[in-house]
Formats: sequence, C-alpha cells, structure tokens
Amino acid sequence: MSNFKRAPVTGGTPRSDVLAPIRMAEIVCSKPVLPAEILASLLEYLAVPDLIRFARVSKRMREMVYDDSRWIQRLRLMDCWDEGEARRRADSVLRKASGISPIEGAKRTGIGIDGMRNGATNVHQTRRPSTTIFNADPQSTVSTGKFASSRERYTGDGFQAIALSPFDQGENPQSQLIDPASRLTVFSRVKSVRGGARSEYGKIHGAISSFYADAVDRKSHTDAIVFRTYRDPDQQARMLSNMRRFAKSDISQGWQSRQGKLDDLEAAFETAVAKEFEHGLIDGDIDGKMRKYAHVLVTLNGGAKGLDMFITRSHLLSEKQSLGNPLGCLNTGSFSMEQSFKFFSNASTEFNEQVALVDRVFPASVNAVIPLLQRVGQEVISEYLVTLFDEAHRTNLEAYLRAVSSTYSQSLSFAQSLRPGSDPDDAFPAAVDDIILKAFEPHIDLYLKEEMGFFKRMSENEVGNWEKQLSEQDASMQSMYMSNVNRQADKRDFLTSFKKVVMMPVNVLPTFPMSSPFGGKPATAKALVNGEALETLPVTSQNPTRSSSPNPVNSTALSITHASTPLAEPPTTELAAKTAIMNSRLEGIRSLFSIEIALHLVHAAKASIERAAAFIEVEGYFGQDARKQCELIFVLLLQILGTRHVKAGFDQAVEHLSNYNPRSSESSPGQNRSVTPLVTFLELVNVGDLIQQMLDVFYEQELISTRLTDRNDFLSPAVKEKKRFEQMLDERVAAGLNKGIEVLMAEVEYVCATTQKPEDFNPGASSGANSEIMDIGPSETAKQIVEIVSSHTKMLVGSTDKTMLDVFNQEVGLRLFATLCKHLKRQRISVNGSIKLISDMSHYNSYISSLKNASLSQYFAALRELAQIYLVAPSDAKELATIIADGDRFHGIFRAEEVYEFAERRADWYLVKAKVERAMYGVGCILM
Repeated sequence: MSNFKRAPVTGGTPRSDVLAPIRMAEIVCSKPVLPAEILASLLEYLAVPDLIRFARVSKRMREMVYDDSRWIQRLRLMDCWDEGEARRRADSVLRKASGISPIEGAKRTGIGIDGMRNGATNVHQTRRPSTTIFNADPQSTVSTGKFASSRERYTGDGFQAIALSPFDQGENPQSQLIDPASRLTVFSRVKSVRGGARSEYGKIHGAISSFYADAVDRKSHTDAIVFRTYRDPDQQARMLSNMRRFAKSDISQGWQSRQGKLDDLEAAFETAVAKEFEHGLIDGDIDGKMRKYAHVLVTLNGGAKGLDMFITRSHLLSEKQSLGNPLGCLNTGSFSMEQSFKFFSNASTEFNEQVALVDRVFPASVNAVIPLLQRVGQEVISEYLVTLFDEAHRTNLEAYLRAVSSTYSQSLSFAQSLRPGSDPDDAFPAAVDDIILKAFEPHIDLYLKEEMGFFKRMSENEVGNWEKQLSEQDASMQSMYMSNVNRQADKRDFLTSFKKVVMMPVNVLPTFPMSSPFGGKPATAKALVNGEALETLPVTSQNPTRSSSPNPVNSTALSITHASTPLAEPPTTELAAKTAIMNSRLEGIRSLFSIEIALHLVHAAKASIERAAAFIEVEGYFGQDARKQCELIFVLLLQILGTRHVKAGFDQAVEHLSNYNPRSSESSPGQNRSVTPLVTFLELVNVGDLIQQMLDVFYEQELISTRLTDRNDFLSPAVKEKKRFEQMLDERVAAGLNKGIEVLMAEVEYVCATTQKPEDFNPGASSGANSEIMDIGPSETAKQIVEIVSSHTKMLVGSTDKTMLDVFNQEVGLRLFATLCKHLKRQRISVNGSIKLISDMSHYNSYISSLKNASLSQYFAALRELAQIYLVAPSDAKELATIIADGDRFHGIFRAEEVYEFAERRADWYLVKAKVERAMYGVGCILM
C-alpha cells in the first residue's frame, strides 16, 4: 500500500462552494456611446469639409454622411433640386437597364453589382483614380494663387470622397472650374440625379466656396477676391448673387454671422452701383448709365433699390401737385366732374410716359410697371381722393356723394387707359383693380351709410314740407272763411256748429263752386320715371283741368295749372263758413298726395341707386353691401312714399268722405248731378294708380333689368316691400271705395227722395192731375240715378285692375238694388203707374247688363219681374196671388213673404187684399 499523500492545496477555493465560479465571473456589457439618431443630428451642425472628414472615421459614419437625402436637402435650400426631373431620369435609367445584363447595366449606370461606383464589377478590380473638386491641385482649380488663404480651410483627406458626377460624360468639370466665367454659370449645370446629389453639390461647392469663405473672413470689402477676380460690375453682381444663393445651404454652426457679413458685402456693392445709377438719372443718360447699372442691380437682387429710386424721382410722384388740385373740384360749392376728369387724364398720360422709360431702362425680366403702379395708387390717387372726400364731406354732403361715385367711375376709365408695358402679363389688370380698390376701400362704408341717410333725410323733408304746406293752406282757408264771422260765434264748439250745418235745409246753405275733374290726360308712368316733364295745361274751357297737387318748396318744375274759381266774398255767418270749409276740404281730397312729390322722390332714389350701383362690381363684401344698399334705398322709397304720403292721404280722404252729406250741395238746374267727394276720391285713386305704375316702371328699369334683385326671390327685401306697398294701396283704395259707395248710395237716396214725384207711379194721386198715361219711358229720377252711378263707376276704368273693378261694380249694384227696394217700399203704385215703374226697372236692368256681371244681372231681372205685380188688374187677384207665391219667377232672389210686402204698396191693395190672402193662405175656407 502506497504511502503517497496528497499535497495540500493552498490558496484555492474549497470544492464544496459551487457558487464560487459564478461569484468570480464578471459580466461585461458593450453598447455604442451615442445612438445613430443623435449622430445624424450632430451632422447638421458640421461644415462640408468636416462632414467629409467625419465620413473617414468608419464605414458606418460614411454611410451616414453619404446619405443622398442629406445632399438633396442642401440642393433644395438653393432651389437646385427638381423632383420631377429626378424621377424622369430614374425612370429613363430603369427603362434602359430593363433588357440588358447586370454587368452591362452597371457599366452604363456607373453603379456596380456590388454597389461600387464607376462601374467596378468586383472588389479585386483595380479602381481608376477619380477626379474630385475638393482635392484638385490648386493650380488646376484657380489659375492664380489668389485663393491660397481660403483654400487652406478646406484641405484634408475628407474632400477626396466627393467625386465628379459619373453622369457628366463628355464634360471636363475641372477645366470649367478653372475658367472664372464658368463659375458664374455653375447653377445652370446642376442636374437632379438620384444617387448623385452629393456630386452635384460638389460642383457648386468647388466653384463658389472659395469666394464665400473669403467674403466672410475679409474685413475690408474692397479687398474681397470676388472684386479682384471680376472687374465687370455685371460679373461681380452675378457672383454675389451666386454667393447669396450658395449661403442658403450653409446650415452649419455660425451661419447667422456669415450670412450677415455676406449681406454687408452685398449692400456695399449695391450702394456703389446705386450711386452710379443715380448719376445717370440726374444726367438723363437713359440708354447709357441708367440702363447699364439697372441691369447690374437686377442681376444682383432683382433691382429693387434702383427701381425705388427711379419711381421716387419720377415726375409722376415728385411733381404730383401739377396733376390737379382736389379742392378745385369744390370751388363752385358743388362737385365739378371736369376737374377730377382732368386730374385722371393727366395722371394717365404721365404714367404711360413713365412706363415707356421703364421699358428702356429695366430688362424685360423685371416687372417694374406694377411697383410703379402701386406707388402711384398709394401716393397720388389715394392722397387726391382723401383730400377731396374729406373736404366734400365737411362742406356739402350731396357733393360728397356725387364725388365718390363719379371719381370711382372715372378711376375705372383711368385704369383702362394705362399701358402695361412692353411685356404685358396677366398680373397687370389685377394690380390695376387692386390699387383702385385700395384707394376707395376706406371710403365705401362711409359712403354707403351717408347715401342711405341722405336719401332718407331728403325724402322725409320733402314729404314734411308737403304736409306743412297743406296744414298752412288749411289754416289760411279757415282764417279767410272765418274772418267776417261774429266773434261770439268763434267761441262756440266746432262740433256743434258742424252738426248744425249738416242738419240745416239745403236752401238755407249757400253753394260754392267746385272744379270738375278729369280735365286733362295724365302722363304715362314711364315718361314720369324717365324724367320727361309734363307740359303746363292752360285753362281755356268751362271744364277746368284737374287741380294740381300743391308744389312744396324747392320741388321740381313739374306742375299743372291750378284752376279754381275765386271766392267773391267771404261768408258772414258761422254756418256758411263751416259749410265752405267742409266743401273746400272735400274738394282738396285730390291734393292729399301728389304725383310731383312721388316723381321727385323716385328721381332722387334713382340717382342714389345709380351712384351706389357703381360699387357692385367690387369684389368681396363691398360689392354685396352695395347691392344690398340699392335694395334698401328702394325699400325706403316705398316706406316713405307709401306710409307717410299715400297711406296718410287716403286715410284723410276717407275721413273727409265720412263727413259728406248730400244736403250740403245742390246741383243747379240742367247740370249733371255728381257726388263731388266720390269724384275727387276716384281721381285720387287714379293718382295712386299712376304712382304705383311709376314705381313698377322704376322697379323694372333700375332693379330688375340691372340685376340688382330677382323678382322671384321671395326673401328679397325689395320684393317683400313692394308687395307690402301694393297690399297697402289696395286696402286703402278698398276702404275709400267702400266709403265712397256709401256716399254714392246716400246721393242716390237723396235723389230718390227729392226728385221722385208721387204721380210718377200713381197718376192722379195729386189733386187735378190727369190719371191717363202720359209717358211710358223711364222717369227723370231713374235717368238721374243711372247717370250718377254709371258716371262714377266709369271713373275706375283703366285706373285699377279688372278684378277690383268687378268687385266695385258688384258692390255698387248690390247696394243700388237694396236702395231701390227700400225706395220702392215707400211708393204707392197704381195699375196705370206700373208702366212707369216697369220702365224704370227695365232702365236699371239695362244699365246693369252693360256691366257684364251675370250674378248681378239676376237681381235686377228679379226686380223687373217684381214690377209686374203692379200691372195685374184688381179683378185678377188670384193671378196676383199665383205670381206672389211663385218663387222661381224671381230666381230665388225674393221670398213669397218679401213679394207680399211689395204687393202691399199697390194703390188698390185694400181692395184686393182679401182675395189675394184667400188665394194664398185659404182665408175664408170652411171645413166640411
């Protein structure tokens, strides 16, 4: 047995501890220091040379730097990337590569199968060295050593990665960049190629970065390389413009300060060129210095400074006072269109001359006419209008309204006369409209407000003066009639004395002559609306013309000779004076509203609407407000003319008609009897109808034909107000005609009571009278009644529509029927007198038949049949009873009881009564 012993292990871990290896293990975690997103964000703050150096750190960094979207972003900042062009190029490459082998496609596209550039097919192929713009030899890039100081900042191995674009076959970019002239056109050679954005940006960077770096480092502007390399001002301006465009792609840290230094350099160059341009402007060297340095300024930054200098020193702005004095338009107290027209003509001529100079000085690529137009609108047109409108608004409101509307129309003509220049475009007409709108825009709201207020005040004053003159005439009339009345009678109550006048016998009251109506032919509504004056009608006949409406103060010249019979001597008693006052008021019904006032208001509304309608063509809410204002002016015309003038006149006429009593006026023997207040009221209806026709013509000509409103738009305020006016007029006429019919029937009753003799229907009733039939024709009373009624109903023919005329005739016929029935029940009719009665009824029936109203004719046919009951002899009492009981004989108009009442008016009724009742009711029969 061996005596071998295990040597003790020192420094070890006991075997029993199984967790010892785990405790001794150390977990190591490896992760990037910065995420890729943060690294990509940091690249935005690096300059281009630093980006190239950063790409050499690792393959991953190279992929981040060479990402095509990064360089496309810079090209877009310089406005050098066209997405459409890039898409077309990519599609063209795909179409060409669709039918060829991968190797051949790689050779054509410059992209190898393994993703290598320049057509390399494998990694072992020897790569040809590519020419780059960043590692080019200084002598090959710039012919002189001028750029040594600036080139040192961009040296390094990182620039070797930006190679020339492989798509530029047949070109030698290196030779192009050596030539300073080629640097000026570098942006025109940039292409939009997907996958080649870095190379395209490299072209621009290699051509301009040296000038840009020098410009931001130089402290003296005169020592800049750009001014030493290029001596021609036009080339200097082109390079500065390229540098400003290149600076837009400078997004690295500190770009604000570099942009500011470049702006200072550009401003210094612009100031120097502007001074040379100003010297040429002073010397008048248009085709020399002005044209040359204007082109330089345009190349630099669009030529804004030179254009502003040219416009400011132009005669159109510097000598604008010579175009016209705005206050000269108001020297006469009103607005003078000749002065404003002269101003716009001078401005148009001067502007066209300046446009001709602009075409000679500035290149066609610069739209210099529109800036000139805008300055003219702001500093010439607007200032002229503001001065004119403010002074006119302060001194004369009507002149202000005419000035705004007239100058706007003249400004539109001014806009049409302006020349757009040698190279017109579509923007010029819009610019002209814009300056006109801006010149009038501050004044349109105030003008529309003042237009409405002026028309309202003028209309109210016109109607107010009319009402005041009527009240003054009424007061003077009362004073004249009451001048010789005893002072004790003046203390009596007016109503009491008026009742005494009405109730006194007719022969006690003196009569006062009243003019007869309808002496002249009214003018047509269209002639009145169009402003044609009515001729003055002299009174040469016994039938004078219609009394004219009294003209208010300062009214139009339209008038008709007022014919009235002068009063020989004022009445000496209170009763006579009250009678004269009542007759004068009834005669004055025709003067309660006036055609002249309506015509004056219509002409004023026409002028206001035509002025406001000039602004309808303005775009935006101004045109809508102007259109709405035109409708509101028409609405206001209807309200003032309808409510305050026509409606009030009809109400007063109806009130005067209510006070009429036929006993207060007696017709002379041989004179045609007429109801004077109804005659005058019907004439008033004719005047109202003429006013309505005037408004209809005005509505059609001024609102419908000009498309200011639509007659089919039931929501239009003009349409609604017009219908309301017509409804009001119909209601007033209907109310007046109703009262007039009552007055007419009162006159008929008065004629029946005063002219119907007892012996007309009962010959021999008077003592000594002959009972034989003397005349079988209608009585004088029937003739007068038909003459009165027919003469008054004919007055409405032509002055109202057929529907209202039929209603009026029917109402007159029904009331006449009732009046005749009442009159018949007051008479005693004999058999011999029934012939006269039948003649009268036939005469009434003939007149009613001429009205061509079938329902009304049945009433008078029944009345004519009713007269037959008086022709039956007393011996034929049974036949009389049969006629009375026959309801069909009277067309259902009279019942048997009513016919029985009429039969009681027989002169021999008491002789035949028993026989008639026995035949009708069986009186005297004995039951068996």
